[in-house]
Amino acid sequence: MSAPRYDRLEDVVLDDLFPEVDLALRRGRHVDRDDADLYAFITDAQDQLEAFFRRYGCELVHRSEGYFYLLPTSDRLGRRHLSSTEMLVGQALTLLYLDPTTTENGGVISREQLLSHLAGVMGTDALVRAMSPKRKKVDQRVAEEATRTKVAEAVRRLASLGFVELLEDGATRLRPALMRFAEPVRGTAAPEAALERLVASGEVVLTDDGDEPGEANDLDDSSEGDERGDLDDSSEGDERGDLAEEPEEAR
Repeated sequence: MSAPRYDRLEDVVLDDLFPEVDLALRRGRHVDRDDADLYAFITDAQDQLEAFFRRYGCELVHRSEGYFYLLPTSDRLGRRHLSSTEMLVGQALTLLYLDPTTTENGGVISREQLLSHLAGVMGTDALVRAMSPKRKKVDQRVAEEATRTKVAEAVRRLASLGFVELLEDGATRLRPALMRFAEPVRGTAAPEAALERLVASGEVVLTDDGDEPGEANDLDDSSEGDERGDLDDSSEGDERGDLAEEPEEAR
C-alpha cells in the first residue's frame, strides 16, 4: 500500500490546487471524476480536508457515484438553497441521466429534450403553472416563453454547481452529481418511477441528512425571490403538450 500523498494539513493548504478546491466546495460546487485534477486532489487529501471543513461546520461528502460536495452541519458558513424551479429541473435532469438513451448519447441532451421531458411528465399546463405559481391569468404563449427562460436559468445555475456541463453548441452534458436529486427515492423498488412521480406532481423534495420532504436543499444561495417548497401538484389530467417545439429557445 502506497503512503498517503499528504501527511499534514499544511501540505494540503500549500498545494497550488487548494484555493480552487476550497472556493469551489464552499460555493456549493460538486466535484466529480471529470474534474480530473481537482477530484484527484480531494481524494488524496480527503482525510485532512474532512477535518479542515469540519471545523467550519461542514462535512465533506463522497458519494459512490464518484463526486464530492460539502454538506453544512451548522450555520457557520451560512445555509444555501436551490429554488423550487432549480429543484424541479434538477429532478427532471436526473430522470434523463438515468435514461439508457441518454447514456447511449454520451450523457448529452438538448434544451428541447429537457423541455419536452418536463412537459411530457407534468403536462404543459402544470409545468407553466409551476414556473409561474403567482400568476393567475397570463397569455399562454408568453407563459410558455417565460417557462423556457426559467428552465434555461435553472440549467445555468445547476451547471455552476457541477450538476451539468454547458456545451458550446447549446447542449447540456449530464454529470454524476445529479444523483443527489434521487436521494428521496434511493433504495425504493422502482426509484426511477418514484422520481418521475415527484416530478409529475411538482413536488420539491431533496432529503439529505435530516432535511424534511418539501424543503429546499442546502446548496446555493443565489435564488432569492423564488418560491421554495412544494410546487403546484394539480397536474393530474392535464393535457401533455409540445412545449419544446416552439421555434424560439430561451438561452
